[in-house]
Amino acid sequence: MTSPEPRHAEWMGLALAEARAALATEDVPIGAVVIGPDGEVLGTGRNEREAHGDPTAHAEMVAIREAAARLKALPQGDGWRLADCTLVVTLEPCAMCAGAIVLARIPRVVFGAWDEKAGAAGSVFDILRERRLNHWVEVYAGVREQECATLLRDFFAGHRQVS
Repeated sequence: MTSPEPRHAEWMGLALAEARAALATEDVPIGAVVIGPDGEVLGTGRNEREAHGDPTAHAEMVAIREAAARLKALPQGDGWRLADCTLVVTLEPCAMCAGAIVLARIPRVVFGAWDEKAGAAGSVFDILRERRLNHWVEVYAGVREQECATLLRDFFAGHRQVS
């Protein structure tokens, strides 16, 4: 793991805003943003599995798709290669999202809370730094961790009370 930079906390604020927006559709409050090399937001995403009935609509996937589409539209854009971008997400990416991060060639991931049940950036798996793959990712963990974890804990506590 690498030590976070001050701007990571600021970017995590954007991801947290996306996570809170997921609550409107009763999706698990996870948010993500893709930041371009110049610090511009290229893509945003929140969990939309419930909203769209799509098991692949994780926050990271939504943000990566939006960023790739935006880059592809640029005259010099390469589209799917998100080189020199940073993905910021409120929860440690799962195996599916980690695979997409590697395939998109994203060099940096910043995340908030650890996912001890399904995390693929060091908890359960470490796909982002798997040396047998053709791309490795620099990982910054625990950025605004308490805030990210509390949002998730409160969401699940509320669901347990209703059930």
